[in-house]
Amino acid sequence: MTAPAGVRCMLLRGGTSKGGYFLTEDLPAEPALRDDLLLRIMGSPDARQIDGLGGAHPLTSKVAVVCPSPGPDAEVDYLFLQVGVTAPEVSDRQNCGNLLAGVGPFAVERGLVTPGPVETSVRIRMLNTGDLATATFPTPGGYVSYEGAANISGVPGTAAPVVIEFPPGSSPLLPTGSVRDTLAGLSVTCVDNGMPTVLVAAPALGLTGYEDPKELEANPALTRQILELRLEAGILMGLGDVTGTTVPKVSLLAPPRHGGAVSTRTFIPVRCHTSIGVLGAASVAAGLRIAGGVGENVARLPAHGDRLRIEHPTGFLDIESAVEQGAKGALPGAGRTAVVRTARKIFDGAVFPRPA
Repeated sequence: MTAPAGVRCMLLRGGTSKGGYFLTEDLPAEPALRDDLLLRIMGSPDARQIDGLGGAHPLTSKVAVVCPSPGPDAEVDYLFLQVGVTAPEVSDRQNCGNLLAGVGPFAVERGLVTPGPVETSVRIRMLNTGDLATATFPTPGGYVSYEGAANISGVPGTAAPVVIEFPPGSSPLLPTGSVRDTLAGLSVTCVDNGMPTVLVAAPALGLTGYEDPKELEANPALTRQILELRLEAGILMGLGDVTGTTVPKVSLLAPPRHGGAVSTRTFIPVRCHTSIGVLGAASVAAGLRIAGGVGENVARLPAHGDRLRIEHPTGFLDIESAVEQGAKGALPGAGRTAVVRTARKIFDGAVFPRPA
């Protein structure tokens, strides 16, 4: 009798998420076989994911698949896969800016990128959308350092900073072609600055926008409204039927309470995020700068500079975001976006999937 085969895997916390990182070569090339394997690795479908790596929440049931990039614009390609918790689903229909924070360190750890003596910048192509990002992080002596003084809300302690910069993407910032739309009876702004996101003022839903995530999730009327809003937005944003996907995100906006630009509650797709994703925050930040958008009378924008503080249920996320207003009468476009995140290696070795 032969011993069961393990799969090479590194578990990292990236931003406020956690996931398994794999080299493309260590997984089956056929997507159906790959997805079946990942479901068994993560322990899905099961509400507790008790028989796998998953942490019983979408934020801890994620996978990054990384390989050398064949093109000149990036060193590595990164495919994000969202693994369902209670459903046997694996989706590649969105990016994840949180796991993105661990892609550069993982690429160095696996020998895909040669580290610098002090710090290393890794150019990354996000295969889910084709967009690019550059992650810069410390590599003293040619080794990845995860220790540092950077603090991000939603993560205990401190770690080394990972600075992620996003050039403007190829997708229109306003995918519906309008600054405002009326969907499910609500006035909204649909934005895509790396993550398709629907912005809506919390009071329009009869909420303050400061509710605890569990309270929001326990509101069946709100869940129905969010589902209806997502379905209509998906069609108008060119995403098609989004019934089985986690995009677009829906972010509720309220005036800030702790000195930031805005307070948020974000749904994935109907579970309320305990913080906010990097790319979701990038879309929120850009949306706040759009004249006439739903955030115009809600946000408190700084008088100078591109940095915005996005408040969320467990703290805040600082992000630098600019919008190009364009010619008179033209829709605005995305400008520079940059954010500081952290990542930490939790284990490196082999994971043994549940038998098929």
